[in-house]
Amino acid sequence: MCGRFLLRSPPESWPADLFGDLSELNTSSDFVPRKNICPTQDVLGFVQTDVGQTPELRSFRWGLIPHWAKDRSIGAKMINARAETVDEKPSFRVPFSRRRCLVVADGYYEWVKTPGGKQPMLIERPEQQLFLFAGLWDRNVQVGDEPTVSCTIITTAANESMAAMHDRMPVVIQPTEVQRWLDPGFRDTSALKSLLQAADDGYFKVTPVDRVPPGSA
Repeated sequence: MCGRFLLRSPPESWPADLFGDLSELNTSSDFVPRKNICPTQDVLGFVQTDVGQTPELRSFRWGLIPHWAKDRSIGAKMINARAETVDEKPSFRVPFSRRRCLVVADGYYEWVKTPGGKQPMLIERPEQQLFLFAGLWDRNVQVGDEPTVSCTIITTAANESMAAMHDRMPVVIQPTEVQRWLDPGFRDTSALKSLLQAADDGYFKVTPVDRVPPGSA
């Protein structure tokens, strides 16, 4: 699964070959590095809201609140969506068809059982490179005074190197597939689901950490 993750690098440092030209996003002045992003907090992600539009960097509430929901608390149960059924579940079916996003991260956490208790493990790229979680988003006007834009992170069966910690892992969309994943006009279900695979063994490195920092708002 994916229940806690990190984003330490400010947008102005993001590589252009992975994220495109960010010169007009104007987000860096408000950016705060976060080492423990928790469900229901805001996350940064890319979205394309119309065919042919340039992808935008937006803030999402983590935990999908479907457009039809009348209770915000449902989002806490929808921080992850299973790749195997993402095109079938009522909460995810429409977002998978036309409201896909990419959540920016540079690490995430899992916990393993040890004789001394649960050991937190930091999972990140070998050089702390950024990567993109496959996500879905939705917009709800039923809860609160303002529209709520929220997202979920898609998970799949863990690869061999990750399976010792958890049987699920978040899906990472590779740079060559970013355009197809974000395009709301691309609705080939089979082709989209073929992207929802576990990263190769060795894609991530795993490091035990003494503790996970308190979640930041």
